[in-house]
Amino acid sequence: MQKPIKVACVQAAPVYMNLEATVDKTIDLISDAAANGAQLVAFPETWIPGYPWFLWLDSPAANMPLVHRYHLNSLVLDSVQARRISQAAREAGIYVVLGYSERSNGSLYIGQWIIDDKGQTVGTRRKLKATHAERMLFGESDGSSLATFDTPLGVIGALCCWEHLQPLSRYALFSQHEQIHVASWPSYCLYRQATAALGPEVNIGASRVYAAEGQCFVIAPCAVVSPEMIEEICDTEAKRQLLVAGGGFSRIFGPDGGDLATPLGEHEEGLIYADLDPSALIYAKSVADPVGHYSRPDVTRLMFNRSATSCVVDFSAPTAAELMVEPAEDQTSEGSNNHPSRTSVEV
Repeated sequence: MQKPIKVACVQAAPVYMNLEATVDKTIDLISDAAANGAQLVAFPETWIPGYPWFLWLDSPAANMPLVHRYHLNSLVLDSVQARRISQAAREAGIYVVLGYSERSNGSLYIGQWIIDDKGQTVGTRRKLKATHAERMLFGESDGSSLATFDTPLGVIGALCCWEHLQPLSRYALFSQHEQIHVASWPSYCLYRQATAALGPEVNIGASRVYAAEGQCFVIAPCAVVSPEMIEEICDTEAKRQLLVAGGGFSRIFGPDGGDLATPLGEHEEGLIYADLDPSALIYAKSVADPVGHYSRPDVTRLMFNRSATSCVVDFSAPTAAELMVEPAEDQTSEGSNNHPSRTSVEV
């Protein structure tokens, strides 16, 4: 990170489970952020097509019609809709970190897509482990999703929601010297009367601690649940007691954990902005760098498999190296052993 940049953080409600309309709203927010001088804009978790709150409110069998609709409105990379978003980033000249439900053939994944100011893909990632009820809908990723990306703006990384409560995943990104982190959240509006763990205090705290612990800037976009969304998926009073409107708590933190932007009200939609000064990284790192001078690798270290894994390994076709192997010489002389894996012992 060589110079100060201005960033934007989204706090808004999607057009729920409507792919085309939410893409339109995405493009409008990208344009607004760029018009206000931002060089990067970050969106909430599963912004497209909205977070599947229904998973937490009813049985899997009862939710199947909504699951079907959610699949149809999830984003396919390199689709017409995805190309519209890339084009919007290019036309606005802005980096975009988009949270979305990724549809890949028959499976869904909680994804984050980083697009540069030329409309090119910097990187994509998937949430390593879907949280609790999310596992009924979303698949898992692998260590390749714990990656940072070196860009002209700085070293960018991203995680979704409760990935920020996974200490080892956090450390994996810290070890890659992350400078700008996007912490995407759905909204803090579920079970708020039942548990603090899903409320704003804990989750805002997780983003703030990430900034202070990793000495990096954290942009934490957080969606809003609109009254229209409540009406659409809460068909009983019991469900309305569990899912409330609002829940927008977007924040931007400096590498000392301090606030860099004035937050919006939890029901309010819009963008918050902050200027990120790279000198703040130096001040913070000089005090405590967890993967540098403040580490103790002789005592504790992280084992990290960053490889992508596939459910199919194709070994049927010979490799180029195998095709170049010369045939072994025919060993017919006396005393030769045509079975090198066997050992002959003369007594």
